[in-house]
Amino acid sequence: MELFGITGTEYIGYLASLMVLISFTMKNVKTLRFVNMTGCILFVIYGFLMPTLRIGLPIIIANVAIFSVNLYYLFLKRE
Repeated sequence: MELFGITGTEYIGYLASLMVLISFTMKNVKTLRFVNMTGCILFVIYGFLMPTLRIGLPIIIANVAIFSVNLYYLFLKRE
């Protein structure tokens, strides 16, 4: 499906980028991490939708790692 010459996969990539960008404007760290995790999930989906896994794999690996760091600080590391 294309809308304005942009594929659905590209829209997911743009939305993921927007979510990560928005996360950097957050003052509350907990909110920042949740918004960033949403962007990470979208980037993982985007990586799987790439034409070949060879192209998408670096995107998937990096965002799973970032998601894991956010998850750790949100839920596992209680201070």
